[in-house]
Amino acid sequence: MLSVVEAHARLMALFAPLPVETIPLASAGGRVLARDVVATRDQPPFAASAMDGYAVRAHDASAGAGLRVIGASQAGARFAGAVGPGEAVRIFTGAPMPEGADAVALQEDVDRTGDAITLRLGAASGENVRPAAGDFAAGDRVTGPRRLSPADVALIAAMNASEIDVTRRPVVALIPTGDELGPPGAALGPDQIVASNSFGLKAMLERVGAEVRLLPIARDTPEHLVAVLDLAGGADLIVTLGGASVGDFDLVQRTAIARGLALDFYKVAIRPGKPLLAGRFGAQILIGLPGNPVSAMVCGRLFVQSAVEKMLGLIGALPDRAPARLTGPVEANGPRTHYVRARIEPGANGWRCTPFARQDSSLLTVLAAANGLMVRAPDDPPRFAGDLVEFVWTW
Repeated sequence: MLSVVEAHARLMALFAPLPVETIPLASAGGRVLARDVVATRDQPPFAASAMDGYAVRAHDASAGAGLRVIGASQAGARFAGAVGPGEAVRIFTGAPMPEGADAVALQEDVDRTGDAITLRLGAASGENVRPAAGDFAAGDRVTGPRRLSPADVALIAAMNASEIDVTRRPVVALIPTGDELGPPGAALGPDQIVASNSFGLKAMLERVGAEVRLLPIARDTPEHLVAVLDLAGGADLIVTLGGASVGDFDLVQRTAIARGLALDFYKVAIRPGKPLLAGRFGAQILIGLPGNPVSAMVCGRLFVQSAVEKMLGLIGALPDRAPARLTGPVEANGPRTHYVRARIEPGANGWRCTPFARQDSSLLTVLAAANGLMVRAPDDPPRFAGDLVEFVWTW
């Protein structure tokens, strides 16, 4: 069996970034920027007031000075003249600084009678003034690849770009397998269960940027599995759920191989999720996930989410680990890396980790209650309250 790190590295080697497409900036939220955006103008394009007050010459702006107001400057309508000795211009936040003025006296620090003002406090050069290009200058860049945050999108808009180049969304086809499965809301037979994994994975992968197609449940015959696989045409990645092992009714591996799958690996030393497979299926990649709900979701978090990120032009790394202190004892670990469902909470000296007592890979209630996965190395010895462990966030 491969280690988690080895399996992840081999899986990432199967993927490459997808082609680039140009989209309107209004559709850019959450997309992955593929090419740099270059600012075409300074921001702000002029020196501007940072506060409401009076634009003055710092040379004249000593405490107690009297000045004459000669006009006003507001956002979108600058004062056309210049400020000379003994003069001031009423100015509002964001308005262009008039020629000759280099400071803003706050309105609450000024007494005004008609067109005459008296400064209660002095104003130094540059005080309450946003300099031209103080945020960014023409030629500055937002660099890719990066997943665009709301702040990134606002910055790109301020740079005066109406369109951007992003990586195409990966198309992922999800295929649940097994006669025992029925869709949510269906009238199920006495020996059936609801097909839940595909809905959880769909939500997970859409959140990181994939376009997900949920295909029909493939029944436990090679013919029906092939028919559903044929429906995945055009997908960049096919993910099967269940049937990845080698039991009598586990058909995915041998059926896919018969249809041309070049198997790269099978079985990973991970708990939950050992029967994981991956390979190239013509122009597509196929990942076979285990059927147990928690196994599918944990492997989806570690492997499939990374695959989507790699296709988007990102690194596609395993989730970052963080340290936490155990709140109680845990027994020695077995021979596989164990991703233990746990509750992570802040403590006086950092994060505190409380593993759930029940770790069966069928327990979705435990997975839903967990916000972290404690990572235990193969053959990790018993641990006790206060010991330092590592965890990854679940989602």
